[in-house]
Formats: sequence, structure tokens, C-alpha cells
Amino acid sequence: MAAPTVTASLNAATYSPGDQMTLTVTYGDSDTRPLTVTVVVTDAQGNSSAPVRVTAVIDPLTLTVTDDSGRAWTRVSDNGSVAVYRAVA
Repeated sequence: MAAPTVTASLNAATYSPGDQMTLTVTYGDSDTRPLTVTVVVTDAQGNSSAPVRVTAVIDPLTLTVTDDSGRAWTRVSDNGSVAVYRAVA
């Protein structure tokens, strides 16, 4: 099994108080794959519903951003592989 991967970068090397900080996180897990489940419901008389398909990701990665200053990071976007967070210095 492969380990999840992550890289993170800030939009600047240094900040002054009040500056906006943007953190971009690229992440992935090669073992996480979509799974399609097909469900058919049958009653006691043998009548069956039409098949219903649902696609789910088993064990998706979730991100949490914190720092040791207690700063609040706000998620701007997250498409499942790249996430952008903002905070104020």
C-alpha cells in the first residue's frame, strides 16, 4: 500500500502583521479509488426495482490546517487534490 502524499507552499517567504497569507496544499492517495455500488430492491412477491448506481470514494483524505499561533485558516477551495486556505498574519 502506498502512503498518502502532500506538499504545501505559502505565497510569500515572510509576512508583516495584517498581510494575507495563502497556503496551497497538493495531496493525494493512490490507494483511494472510486467504488461503484449497484442496488436492486426486491419485495416478498419478487418484484424488483430498477438498478440504482452510486459511486463513492472509500477512505477519502481530509485536510485540517492549524498553526501554533492559533490563527484561523479559512478554506477557499478544495477539489480533492489541491486545496487553498487563507489566513491573516
